[in-house]
Amino acid sequence: MITISEATVSDIKTIQDITYKTWPITYGEILTEEQLKYMLEMIYSDEALTAQFQKREQLFYLISDENAVLGFIGIEHNYNKETTTKIHKIYLLPETQGKGIGKMAFEKIGELALENNSTSLLLNVNRFNKALNFYEKIGFKIIEEVNIEIGNGYLMEDYVMEKHIQN
Repeated sequence: MITISEATVSDIKTIQDITYKTWPITYGEILTEEQLKYMLEMIYSDEALTAQFQKREQLFYLISDENAVLGFIGIEHNYNKETTTKIHKIYLLPETQGKGIGKMAFEKIGELALENNSTSLLLNVNRFNKALNFYEKIGFKIIEEVNIEIGNGYLMEDYVMEKHIQN
């Protein structure tokens, strides 16, 4: 049985462990090793995650089975003061992929979004990320192509994807 429960600051180490197991596989062929290290430090250091938890701009959830934490989600309701829930982070351990857990996670995100009066889900995905096909399969559509400067001369080359939701 899969459960999705809200994370707390005490779960930062778990989130970091999952990130450090998934990012090299997800982005290893897309980003240089230097950019990967830079982004991990920028987004997933103790300080960065603690600030994200404290500001509560993003809510974090752990995806677990009876034995272990399998992944995590970071979402923001009322993104840009609109009826949109932005999915900032969704990562599952590589060995869990292809087992329907991602689909379940997105169903839960949809439920949480509807509870918060959202009418759409939004996410950014690297234009070369293999997950793009999965997102399209579950109903997301590309609405924009963006290049986001993140410092140190690095660029995030993303698609912005959206999925409309309703009760």
